[in-house]
Amino acid sequence: MTDDDSVTDGGRRNSLPADREEPVGEPVVRADPAVTGERAREAVGFDPDDPESVAEAAETVRAFSENTIGSEDNVYMLRGAAACAALVRGVGSYKAAAARAGGDVSVSFIRKWARVHDLPQAVRRHVARGHIAPTAAKHIARVSGPDRFDLAWAVLDGDLTVREVRRVASEVNDGRPVADALTERGVRPGRLELSISTDHYRELRRRASLENRTPGDIVDEALDDYLG
Repeated sequence: MTDDDSVTDGGRRNSLPADREEPVGEPVVRADPAVTGERAREAVGFDPDDPESVAEAAETVRAFSENTIGSEDNVYMLRGAAACAALVRGVGSYKAAAARAGGDVSVSFIRKWARVHDLPQAVRRHVARGHIAPTAAKHIARVSGPDRFDLAWAVLDGDLTVREVRRVASEVNDGRPVADALTERGVRPGRLELSISTDHYRELRRRASLENRTPGDIVDEALDDYLG
């Protein structure tokens, strides 16, 4: 990731891994039992440097493009996305990948799903869990840098529809700040409802009152130290 993809907060630059960090085609999320349960044993990886694996990826991409039965299966969709990404890496271009897959597979189809595979693991895990629809993930993947996280978390906390995600992604790519686009749709980035223990809640409220601060300010300061 480049410096342009980092965030400045209080004079400190926090580098956010907004792109995939794991090898292309590796089933990191799909093979995690904590995420996919027993299906983790069925996870298939694709090696873009192995001709046989690239051939399998090409077959998987074609089947993926022709099969609508698994359209509601998030793990199935992630497998197809992995095949798209590995095929592109293996043959060198989107155009060559579409030709290798054959059938009615288009460059646009492969590009969209390869981008989903390129999303950071933190986002892909929510796709696998069913919290973020794969169709929404395709639009999240259209934006870059920290905006990807803001849009993904807006789906979780703001209950955005796929249509809204698509429109926000288009506006962001046209130059609009993601916070403005989300706020217009009733989502305030940074607002999160959570539960803490009664003891911590009681003490948080007490300290906030004594220090003439909001509970959010104190939590934000604590998180700055914890995540810093």
